[in-house]
Amino acid sequence: MKKIKKTFRKVIKFFFGNLSKDIGIDLGTANTLVYVKDGGIIINEPSVVAINKKTGQVLAIGKEAKRMVGKTPGHIVAIRPLVDGVVSDFEITEQMLKYFIDKVYKDSFTFFPRPRVVVGIPSDVTEVEKRAVIEATINSGAKEAYLIDEPMAAAIGARLPVQEAAGNMVVDIGGGTTDIAVISLGGIVVSRNLRIAGDEMNEDIIKYCRDEFNLLIGEKTAEDVKIAIGSACFQEEKLKRTVRGRDLVSGLPKEITITDEQVREALSRSIRIIITNIKTAIEETPPELISDIMQKGIILAGGGSLIRGIDRLVADQTEMPVRMMEDPLTAVVRGTGVVLEDIESLKEVLVENQHEKYLR
Repeated sequence: MKKIKKTFRKVIKFFFGNLSKDIGIDLGTANTLVYVKDGGIIINEPSVVAINKKTGQVLAIGKEAKRMVGKTPGHIVAIRPLVDGVVSDFEITEQMLKYFIDKVYKDSFTFFPRPRVVVGIPSDVTEVEKRAVIEATINSGAKEAYLIDEPMAAAIGARLPVQEAAGNMVVDIGGGTTDIAVISLGGIVVSRNLRIAGDEMNEDIIKYCRDEFNLLIGEKTAEDVKIAIGSACFQEEKLKRTVRGRDLVSGLPKEITITDEQVREALSRSIRIIITNIKTAIEETPPELISDIMQKGIILAGGGSLIRGIDRLVADQTEMPVRMMEDPLTAVVRGTGVVLEDIESLKEVLVENQHEKYLR
C-alpha cells in the first residue's frame, strides 16, 4: 500500500511539474523580461504599475501603465515598484510579479501554476533586499525561488565559460544600476555596483534642458532623446531632435532643437563615473585574470550599452578590447534561462544558494 501511495505521489508530482513552466525573470528597474523554459523570452514590459490612490486598486501593469506616466489625474499614479534595481514597494512588486507569472500561464490548462523561478538581481544588494525579492516571488505563486547576480546571468547569457578558471569581465548598464564584475570559477572575484545607469542619464538630460534652455521636460521625453541621439564620444554623423516642454519663465509651451553634442555633454558626468569605476575594478583584479580579460575583452550588456560610442570610449580609457554582447537588452534574462535548463550543474552560480534558505 505504501509503495502504491509513493508511486501515486511521484506520478502527481511529475504531472503537475510538467504543467508548471519554469520561469526566468530579469526584474529590472525600467523593464521586466520573462523567459519560459522551452519557450524563450515571452514577456518584455516596463516595470510600471498604475494605481488608484483613492481605492488602492491596481489599474494597469506593464505597457499600459507606462503609457499613463505623466498623463494621469491626481488620484491615479503610475509608479515603479523597484528603485535602483531593488524592491521599494513590496506589495506592488508582488502584484506585478503575479501579473507576469499569470500572463505566462493564461493560454495553458494549469489551474494552480507553481513554477520554479530564477530572478536576476543587482550584485551587492543587502540580505534584506534579497529577502524582499525572494518573498515577493514566492508570494506571487512560485514553488521555488532562486537568485542570481545580474552580471553573472549576463555572462551566462553570452555563453561565457564562467565555471572555468579564467577571467571574464562584464559591465551591465541597466535602468537603475550599473554592475561591473570580474567572474572566474563560477563566482564573482571583483564587483562594483553603481546607482548610476539609464535613469540617471535621463535625469542628466532633464537637468541640462532646465539649466540651458529653461525648459521643463518629462522623463519619457528625456529617454526618447537619449535613445534617438545620445552618444558617449564624437560621432561623424550630426544628429538633432525637436524637444517640447514647458517654458520655466513664461509657463507656456516651448519647443527647442537639441543636438547630439549637447546631449553628449549632458550625459558626460554619468558616463565618466561608470568608466572610472570600470578602471577601479580593473585595478583590483588579480594579474592572471587581467591577462585573460585582455585576450577576451570587456563585455558590455544592458540597455545603457546601446548608447552610441560607449564601447569605443571604454576601450580608449581602459586600453583594453571591448565588445558588445549580442542583444544586450535580453542578456540577463537569457542567462536565467540557461540556468533553468541545467539548474543542478549551475547551482553554484546562484547567490549563496538562497533558494535553499528561503524555499517554501
